[in-house]
Amino acid sequence: DDPSAVLRTADDPALAARLGDTIVTASGLTLLGADDKAGVAAIMAAAEHLMAHKEIPHGMIRIAFTPDEEIGRGANHFDVAAFGAVAAYTLDGGSRGELEYESFAADAVTVTFRGFNTHPGYAKGRMINAIKLAAEFVTRLPRHGLSPETTDGREGYVHPYQVQASVDRTSVKVLLRDFTATGLREQQELVERLAHEVVASHPASPGAGWDAQPGTPVAAVEFTVEESYRNMREVLDHHPQVVEFAREAMRRAGIEPVERPIRGGTDGSRLSFMGLPTPNLFAGEHNFHSRLEWVSAEDMDKAVEVIVHLAQIWAEPR
Repeated sequence: DDPSAVLRTADDPALAARLGDTIVTASGLTLLGADDKAGVAAIMAAAEHLMAHKEIPHGMIRIAFTPDEEIGRGANHFDVAAFGAVAAYTLDGGSRGELEYESFAADAVTVTFRGFNTHPGYAKGRMINAIKLAAEFVTRLPRHGLSPETTDGREGYVHPYQVQASVDRTSVKVLLRDFTATGLREQQELVERLAHEVVASHPASPGAGWDAQPGTPVAAVEFTVEESYRNMREVLDHHPQVVEFAREAMRRAGIEPVERPIRGGTDGSRLSFMGLPTPNLFAGEHNFHSRLEWVSAEDMDKAVEVIVHLAQIWAEPR
């Protein structure tokens, strides 16, 4: 165990709110994996309950588990037509009562700086260090806004998260997150503008005023943009009953829904745009992706109740 990894209510308001609950956590040496084992456990417990209680009315229920959700690939091979459902719910949320039907819109941009490598002892006037270009680019990114460590609520962010570096070629992978497509486009434009400014400021760049000889290498930059997912509210606003049934299921379980946007994404973001409206429900998980991850067993029990109520609500005549 890691004695320095200690859960403290003083540091964690969500934990303080669960005083008296049974808390499941790991040793501090690795992740607990409640994200999303908690959701898997709740779904399986609800299925077991419904199978044991034939008297509970419900329609056809489909269950699926997708791998690689954490890297944005959970829905890559999901066959919506074969799944055969009109709506779905992911169990991948945090505190009891969380109901999420709005997510980030997300892209990933790879910014690749091209330099020129030569023997450093004879590099004057010729070497272009792509590592230094990339470093300057990263330092130009916003620090007091549009940065994960300085934003919350409905604020988006630009997040450099991986670098592959060499003198002649250095790539910086950057996450773009916003709640609107317009905001996402503005972030992409910002990244491209800052990168071009770095290249333009390099002495060996065309038009920079450097007296280069013909054939002298110049700095350059290129971009690759990969779409990750979009804000699922764009779809779910056209299917209000899917969210309303979730609200009613929580209220029947004695829970007042807590509705807030997800500062991230779930498979539901992708699935909604694939024709399967899919909001996200709580599973009790907290501090995900951290050695201080924990989950309340009582919250998981409540998640099971909500699933069972949802099954009944969908079966009720209207």
